[in-house]
Amino acid sequence: MSKRPAMPKGGGLFGDHEPERKITAAHQANIDGGSRGNPGPAAYGVVVRDARGEVVARLKKYIGQNTNNVAEYYGLIAALDYAESHGIRALRIESDSELLVKQMRGQYKVKSADLRPLFERARKMAQGLESFRIDHVYREQNREADALANQALDETSKGGGGVVAEDAPGKPAAMRCFARYKDGVLQPQAPLDLPDGANVEIVVRLRK
Repeated sequence: MSKRPAMPKGGGLFGDHEPERKITAAHQANIDGGSRGNPGPAAYGVVVRDARGEVVARLKKYIGQNTNNVAEYYGLIAALDYAESHGIRALRIESDSELLVKQMRGQYKVKSADLRPLFERARKMAQGLESFRIDHVYREQNREADALANQALDETSKGGGGVVAEDAPGKPAAMRCFARYKDGVLQPQAPLDLPDGANVEIVVRLRK
């Protein structure tokens, strides 16, 4: 019986000199989601950079009344959708949401009924990439994405209702923001930069 040839040292077929696998250069996306009220008016922000570190996209969107965690997942899905639609095969995500990062890594279970379908969608999209990585960063390292989410909230609050500021009776100003009623107190969910003595009209719209 003939003997099998000895395996080269190193354990692999090519011993210590196995050819390196070609790794696709990864894009990076910083994502953030925010909610003023939690739940309350919510939005996400995404900054996408190419492999050279150049910004190629800035995404932001208001998503209605939601929680911070839902907004974070919407930001993740927006980044994955951008990668899919632009032929990006390797993506690294940075988020300051420890919950989202650990759920996507399988370290935390997804118990929330609101988050479960978003998690499943994000996981499926991530599995379609050649390379996917998600890391937790501190908020200071995620300022651009955070700023975009806040811009989306500010733009929405100025365009529609809740608390309407007036410079004079009968002369509405453009400034508007959402407010939350709790324990007998109406609480604006965005800062109102008003001059002293300004007249303010409160318009209350009850949700069904």
